[in-house]
Amino acid sequence: MDTTGPHNGAKVALFLGDKLVSILRDDFAHIPHPNRWDLPGGGREAGETAFETMAREVEEELGLIVPADAVLWERAFPSDTVPGRWNGFFVAQMAADAVDDIVFGDEGQRWAMFTYKAFVDLPNVVPYYPARLALWVEDTGGLPRAPNF
Repeated sequence: MDTTGPHNGAKVALFLGDKLVSILRDDFAHIPHPNRWDLPGGGREAGETAFETMAREVEEELGLIVPADAVLWERAFPSDTVPGRWNGFFVAQMAADAVDDIVFGDEGQRWAMFTYKAFVDLPNVVPYYPARLALWVEDTGGLPRAPNF
């Protein structure tokens, strides 16, 4: 990941098999993007790499452990909340049956699984995710046809 300076946080488009897991954000006026479908992830804790931030947040939010070899793509994007900082954005894929291991944390209203198309077409998705995911598809062709699990 090409970066300069400390990152602000990290998010992941986490596919379990060919479905994307998403969290409906709380509907509180004081948070960014209330009541929108979000991807797992969040803010950096001191000393963390972008991958460590993402992996910790996924474990806190969904109870899943994301191994480094699950990452298919990663990119740095300028932070939309802290000037001069960047956010890590990952696309990762794990086995479809990992859905059985989800333990939903205490942030957000609920979680759900979506196809790629259904997620990017949601009317209340966090607005910059469709473009980031389109860039991933452009760079890589999208999900492998036959995941090796």
